[in-house]
Amino acid sequence: MLSEFKAFIARGNVLDLAVGVIIGGAFGTIVSSLTDDVIMPVVGAVTGGVDFSNHFLLLGNVPADFKGDPNSYVDLKKAGVAMIGGGAFVTAIIKFLILAFIIFLIVRQANKLFPKEEAAPSAEPADVTLLREIRDTLQRQDGTL
Repeated sequence: MLSEFKAFIARGNVLDLAVGVIIGGAFGTIVSSLTDDVIMPVVGAVTGGVDFSNHFLLLGNVPADFKGDPNSYVDLKKAGVAMIGGGAFVTAIIKFLILAFIIFLIVRQANKLFPKEEAAPSAEPADVTLLREIRDTLQRQDGTL
């Protein structure tokens, strides 16, 4: 079993996948910063200073011993208050769209740099070749086909 595991790990695909996951995690941090620190403030400025991170719908009561800001999504979430975080969801969608677009651009460039090799024409199966030979022989004998 250990030798099978070593063979599995040594495959190029597994190593490529591991590198991709690590780079993807780091890239996700960059996209989060881009979204939180650059794009969302611009969107907030365009929409009149709206801060999407604090847009939420309160579903439960705020505990009596709550000491945070009752208008802060983060504070209420830490306190365990039931709510729907619409602003956080919008931010997550924007992050996803940015990440998907950047991955699209990377894959598009990679496809241009590494053109696909055309597959060699496959040889006919032996039974097809045999059937053609039989047909040709019958044609020569009869002249009807």
